[in-house]
Amino acid sequence: MFKSQKKFKNKYITDNGRKRAFVNFTSLKTLWFNTGTLCNLSCKGCYIESSPLNDNLLYLTIKDVQNYLNEIKNNNISCNKIGITGGEPFMNKDIIEIIELCLKENYEVLVLTNAMQPMQNKFKNLEKISKYRKLKFRISLDHYSKYKHEKIRGKKTWDKTLLGIHWLINNNFNLSIASRILNKNEQILRNGFSKLFKENDFKINAHDENDLILFPDMDKKSNTPEISTECWDILSVSPKNLMCSDSRMIVKRKEDDKTHIVACTLIPYENDFSYGHKLKDSFKRIYLNHPNCSKFCVLGGASCSN
Repeated sequence: MFKSQKKFKNKYITDNGRKRAFVNFTSLKTLWFNTGTLCNLSCKGCYIESSPLNDNLLYLTIKDVQNYLNEIKNNNISCNKIGITGGEPFMNKDIIEIIELCLKENYEVLVLTNAMQPMQNKFKNLEKISKYRKLKFRISLDHYSKYKHEKIRGKKTWDKTLLGIHWLINNNFNLSIASRILNKNEQILRNGFSKLFKENDFKINAHDENDLILFPDMDKKSNTPEISTECWDILSVSPKNLMCSDSRMIVKRKEDDKTHIVACTLIPYENDFSYGHKLKDSFKRIYLNHPNCSKFCVLGGASCSN
């Protein structure tokens, strides 16, 4: 689906014969749970093709999550943060229990959501866990204009999302906004969002990279360069700063109804980036043999965990 006929074929060698870049595992800082690929939206350019019809990743259960938190505890694995993503996480019936379980275990919890109807259906449940200051939401807003946001997300998505953001802020939840760099000028984007936040009285600093996270747009048709070991110095990028050096994600695949550990939030389906069912078996060197490694992490400079 992602790979060209020539590139990204050999795990260890690039198409031009150079040693493929790799990332050594350092420590587990963030454990991600993909609660399922089903989503209330079908967005253009969705990183993992979530939609109302895509159930290739099944819903995780509270038991699935508990098993991995137990493994962390029983094996004295250091982990500070839990990331929860989808699909739309609030479509999972166990989502409130999952969030609360992780908070009670004293993790920082980051929940990625579009803040639309599935989340809004849980307002009363969320009120009960608003006391946890380690809970943070990251809301997807693909542009500062309604027209360009809905061009990606679909009609009638803008007002509903703003309603969700208003509710979270009014109920004292911590949140940030995630958007995409759809053009080369980041400053124009930040200025546009700054105006939007001011108009809506959102206490969000558009010029703070922790408040407004800008991810690269992922054009699957573009000719993506492979990353060799020489690229680290050429690009002034350290492999220690890439997501797969300190993160892993749990998914449950429809093909076998089992949980799997994958290297990255953006590569949930490929068996080449799966590392068994036990966390301790997944702490291995990752070879950057996928276009997303290049586009998103190395050249795009992005990390879902930030």
